Amino acid sequence: MRLLGGLSCLVALPALAALPAPVADELSKVGIAEESVAVWVRRIGGSEAEVAHNDDIAMNPASVMKLVTTFAAFDVLGPTHSWQTRVFGDQAPRDGVLDGNLYLVGDGDPALTLERLWRLLRGLRQKGVAEIQGNIVMDRSAWRLPPFDAWAFDGKGTRPYNIGPDPLMINFSALRLRFVPMPAGGPPRVMADPPLDGVAVVSALHSSPGGCGDWEERLDVELIEPGNRPVIRVGGEWRDTCGEREWFVAPMPPADYSRAAVAGMWKEVGGRLTGRVFDGVTPSEAVPLAADRSPTLAEIARDMNKWSNNVQARHLMASLGASAGGLPDSVTAGARVVAERLAAAGVDGRGLVIENGAGLSRIEAISARALGQMLEVAFTRPWMPEFVASLALAGFDGTARHRLGGSPARGYAHVKTGSINGARAIAGYVLDRDGHRHALAMLVNDPSAWASRAAQDALLEWVWYGAQQAPAEDGR
Repeated sequence: MRLLGGLSCLVALPALAALPAPVADELSKVGIAEESVAVWVRRIGGSEAEVAHNDDIAMNPASVMKLVTTFAAFDVLGPTHSWQTRVFGDQAPRDGVLDGNLYLVGDGDPALTLERLWRLLRGLRQKGVAEIQGNIVMDRSAWRLPPFDAWAFDGKGTRPYNIGPDPLMINFSALRLRFVPMPAGGPPRVMADPPLDGVAVVSALHSSPGGCGDWEERLDVELIEPGNRPVIRVGGEWRDTCGEREWFVAPMPPADYSRAAVAGMWKEVGGRLTGRVFDGVTPSEAVPLAADRSPTLAEIARDMNKWSNNVQARHLMASLGASAGGLPDSVTAGARVVAERLAAAGVDGRGLVIENGAGLSRIEAISARALGQMLEVAFTRPWMPEFVASLALAGFDGTARHRLGGSPARGYAHVKTGSINGARAIAGYVLDRDGHRHALAMLVNDPSAWASRAAQDALLEWVWYGAQQAPAEDGR
């Protein structure tokens, strides 16, 4: 891998240690000590940092870690990389009948939605496959995965953001529950989508008076298996004032969900199955029947970074690991690939800790300087436009759509935001009012980190003004 010439020299140049006054003021208002904050800012192509405050201290970046994963994925796989889900049979179908098993082979597609699954299975029906006189075998052998506990991060294992990676994941393993109020009041009707074959969804909701408020916090969902038929139980408190609502949950492990979703979708498209759906490996002599290709990595990255999709980030990490042999497992190998790519690019990796590449972690860490250096390197790569386009445009879209409202800097910052308990971060690029672009990173690790948003916005605006405090007549 060719190194970025001169980057190691830039690291040693002197920089300003003090925080910009508007940033320091906003931190002071919410009681966040400057020792809990790291900031790095440098104009693209510049020789000296404009701000380098605690920039060499590794901190938890929350979801800003997705930028690191994106950098490595673009560098290794390329922006046009895509994933392919393939379908095989024991033999070619005859007269609408497949005599034998159908094999669905996963490649780690980070965006195999219900619509694309429908298109794939509908394509089989259009090719004349009406009945499978055998089983549907789900082949997820593309990755070797370590044990995963969806409850480990925050004890909310049924939330879709906590789902682990799976090479044959369908629809992010998410179940959409729709609550439709009854005319006479009381608990609403609960409808589930997609239909999961062999899985019942039952309501144990009880109604109570009062305002709707944080209605999701009053609900719970669990998977129970009283016999051979799994049951998804929806419970908690419902208030009639909530009206019609939708709730996305992930009560089933990805492998269980995908098996039930495929069986249910096959029935929906009019297919018949005489056997079962289970996991297995595709025999080498199997006959190819169909395939579906995912959107490109550039398209995936836009969805992942603008809306902070943790499942897709985990998939990129495992895909990187699989590309390097997948040992001892695809996630561990992926973390190794990311660290090696940063080192090859001349990025200061001291204190770097990578767990899953999504930032949904209590131990992941990187310095503001390393993030800034990486952003500078990314700006020299041929895939720079795709990388920048994956970031949220402050004031317009993604997780930054409500940022910088009323500020002259609105629309001039492409950023990735991140927030978990005790950590809040932002990193990306700002185009200043003179047309110069700057790379920046700001990490806050503090019990009150959630309150640092105004300080982050103050930094973006300060950079937009040309690394100077806003004019007094603007009232800032």
